[in-house]
Formats: sequence, structure tokens, C-alpha cells
Amino acid sequence: MYLTWLDSNSWLIELADRRILLDPWLVGELTFGNVGWLFKGTRSHDRPIPENLDLILLSQGIEDHAHPETLKRLDRSVPVVASASAAKVAQAIGFKSITTLKPGESFTLSSSVQIQATVGSALGPGTQENGYLLTELPTGVTVYYEPHGSHPSALPTPIDVVITPIIDLALPLVGSIIKGTESAIELAKQVKPQVMLPTAAGGEIQFEGVLISLLKEIGNVEDFRTKLTQANLNTQVIEPKPGDRIEIAVESATIANSL
Repeated sequence: MYLTWLDSNSWLIELADRRILLDPWLVGELTFGNVGWLFKGTRSHDRPIPENLDLILLSQGIEDHAHPETLKRLDRSVPVVASASAAKVAQAIGFKSITTLKPGESFTLSSSVQIQATVGSALGPGTQENGYLLTELPTGVTVYYEPHGSHPSALPTPIDVVITPIIDLALPLVGSIIKGTESAIELAKQVKPQVMLPTAAGGEIQFEGVLISLLKEIGNVEDFRTKLTQANLNTQVIEPKPGDRIEIAVESATIANSL
């Protein structure tokens, strides 16, 4: 398995020889509702569009997960698996094959990767977003992704690799909009991953706007490693650098438990 972090929530997952682009924001600016004075993310240069994609996987319909400008640069013939709100974004852009998954539903890619939607963030009344559990069918290796720290209690145990925030981002009077400091350690205790990688951090992105001045970052990777040690967990925490293709070597817990 290879994982490439592309800043923010964007990942290229290479699993069972399939290339899955997850929540891509690769080109242009990031704003919400085109309100740049409130929040804007920029980078010094656009990221290259990954080639030979087998699937685009979208967890949420908001711009930092289903970035319209990026999606318009992708091949519309690449199949899309998405939450209900993200599927609407992909449909408006003109993707030809879109599968909408609700939590508990699954999709199988080329008989080699099963993608099951899990309960993710609720970003408004009637808006249920997704996390995803990916299983490499030939080996049983599992990868779980949830970008806001909203984890369901019903997850298989163990999970081999987890991608999720490990810090909090909080707003005054609102509280944490990304929950990582406590939810990630509770998740680690629950599913006992071999490897965890943080997501939702800035990487090489520059942020500006009124909202940035109010956001408070709580926690860091070293604090999280200390909590893992205190919980008697030997989970490896990998801090990826944007653009680096990292080989993740794990033994499927399913196979290991059967030996």
C-alpha cells in the first residue's frame, strides 16, 4: 500500500494496484461559498493531477472535500463514489458514473477493493456525511478515513491503518469543528491500528481571512504519541510531508489472527 498526502484532506491511496483519489483540492483557491474575506486557502503552486486514476472518493460535499475547480480538471469518465451531498457536486460537474453511498452501504472496485461508508460528520440538518473503510480484498488489509474526528461506535476491530485528525481546531463559542485530540485516542483504543496518519492539517497551504484569526489549534503529534504510550498502544504515527509517496507495510490483522 502507498499513501500520498496532497495537503488538507486530499490523499492518493494506492491499494491492491488501484489508484483512489480522496477528497481532492489540488488547484486554485479554497473558499466556502466564494466568501474569501471569511476564509481562503492558497498554495504557491497547483499540485499535479494524478494520472491513471481508478476512482474518485468524496466524503463530504463542502469545498475542502469536493472542490469544484479541482473536480473540473479531472477526467469525467473516472467513476465517483460519494456521500449524498458530494454526489450532487459531482453530478453538476458532469461525471458519468456516480455511486452514492449511505453509511453501511458498500461499493467494490474491480473485485479488489471494497469501500464501505461509515457514519461521518453531520454538517447540518439532514446532511449526513461519510467516513470510509477500505478493504484490500486479496489480503484483508483495512484503511479507515474520517476527516473531522466523528467516529461511529460500530467499527470492525482491529483496523490496520487510520487516517484522521489528531488535533482540534476550535472556534470561540462554537467549540471544536475538527475533533482530534480525544476522539483519535479513543479511536485508537477501539480499533488498535498498526499505523495512524494525521489529516486536515495545512501542509504547504497558506490560510487567511477573519475565521483564521479566531481558530485555535489544540494538541500536536508528540502529545498524541504520548497518549498512545500511556494507553499501552504501539501504534506508529507517521507525519507525511505533502507530495511524498509513503509505503505503508502492515500485516493484515485478519490474516495474523487466523495463524
